[in-house]
Amino acid sequence: MARTAEITRETAETQIRLSVNLDGTGKNEISTGIGFFDHMLDLLSRHSLIDLVVEAKGDLEVDLHHTVEDTGIVLGQAIRKALGDKAGIRRYGWSYLPMDETLARVVVDLGGRPFQVFELPQGQQIDPINGNFPMTLVEEFFRAVSFNLGANVHSTVLYGRDAHHMAEAIFKGFAKCLYQAVAVDPRIEGVMSTKETI
Repeated sequence: MARTAEITRETAETQIRLSVNLDGTGKNEISTGIGFFDHMLDLLSRHSLIDLVVEAKGDLEVDLHHTVEDTGIVLGQAIRKALGDKAGIRRYGWSYLPMDETLARVVVDLGGRPFQVFELPQGQQIDPINGNFPMTLVEEFFRAVSFNLGANVHSTVLYGRDAHHMAEAIFKGFAKCLYQAVAVDPRIEGVMSTKETI
């Protein structure tokens, strides 16, 4: 059975069409109107091997926030739908991802219990990427993904200086976690839980 899904979401602030294929090769077509965000979603697709199509139009004249958060909502919903009953998936994924001077640790559980921990180096000034994409938007994106996917997502930048590198390490790390967690293991009967549901 194909593990695919397509979700369309329209509000007064954004219009988003998004599709995923969990068993893809990392092919993608992405257009959000935000160059840096497109780059991050491209990385997420390529490093998870999830095929991804994103067409997002938002009120960018107001802020980037609505487009980024709503894309996270729809991505979480699409992956959740594509997973179906989650039978046979490995459920967990973890990654240490270096990006030049930055090292990020990302850990994911697709067990149906949404929660996010997002930590950056303490006491350090982290400038917005390209002057208008703060790291708080990265946090908002993953919060939206977490709560709509039903995933426990812990992202920690252990050290680093460049905000672009920090964001890239988190997105790539999350991608590697998805690559592991959505993989089907033929040895798993039903779901990976003593509750027999996730």
